Amino acid sequence: MAPPIDKSKAPSISVRNLSYTFPDHSLGLRNVILELPPGSRTLLIGANGAGKTTLLRLLSGKRLAPSGSVFIGGVDPFKEGLEGVTYLGLEWVLNPIVRTDIGVRELLKSVGGDHYPARRDELVEVLDIDLDWRMHAVSDGERRRVQLAMGLIRPWTILLLDEITVDLDLLSRSNFLAFLKRETDTRPCTITYATHILDNLATWPTHLVHMSLGKVKEWGAITDFELTKTAETGNSRLGELVLGWLKDDLSERGPRNRGIGSEGKAYVSPGLGGYGSEKMPES
Repeated sequence: MAPPIDKSKAPSISVRNLSYTFPDHSLGLRNVILELPPGSRTLLIGANGAGKTTLLRLLSGKRLAPSGSVFIGGVDPFKEGLEGVTYLGLEWVLNPIVRTDIGVRELLKSVGGDHYPARRDELVEVLDIDLDWRMHAVSDGERRRVQLAMGLIRPWTILLLDEITVDLDLLSRSNFLAFLKRETDTRPCTITYATHILDNLATWPTHLVHMSLGKVKEWGAITDFELTKTAETGNSRLGELVLGWLKDDLSERGPRNRGIGSEGKAYVSPGLGGYGSEKMPES
């Protein structure tokens, strides 16, 4: 049996009084304070437009955060670089390049698959990928599996996922989440995952973050929250907690169009893979 890993060697995520305004002057985030410990698996919860995508993009460096507001592993990533930080969002499958007649083997090789054969083979198995697929002839769900494999072949220390499992079927999503849990259990790494899909997640997160109207309303270890099961709905305890949050948020928010910006929509990204810098249409 392998010895337990030292999770303290994984990077933490620290956000200090982070506010962000879009170029059209709509407010994206306001006074966000957040501390996620090394080795944590965090679920980022909130309604559409709550600010989840904006926060993840600032953490990943796809948007420039104000100096001194974001720290990865105790250092400002915009001064020290973002080595080891991987962001995966919905836009990748919309890229025309990955809808052309190109093979999965070539794509995996292009992102270092031959340098990490064990990780490549494990991801191919976990995500049930056929290496003979041609990208113009597969479904969006199958393209999503290829995106995940491409994004995760190279070992990362911070993983930021934005609604990335929306196209996966139940079994593929379950296997993928189990893979991510093994990652944090076997090597020093930290995950933040924004999702509305709570299937098979009741025992997955170590931490929860609840966002609404560009603010973090509450956050902490999952053991800090009262997870009570409601028999009338049949939801999991986690599902009931999140449902209650979203109902309260809707009541507090009222009608839309109150000046809170959002960038949680999929968009077409220039360049193969969507891993570089992109420009997002403001909304």
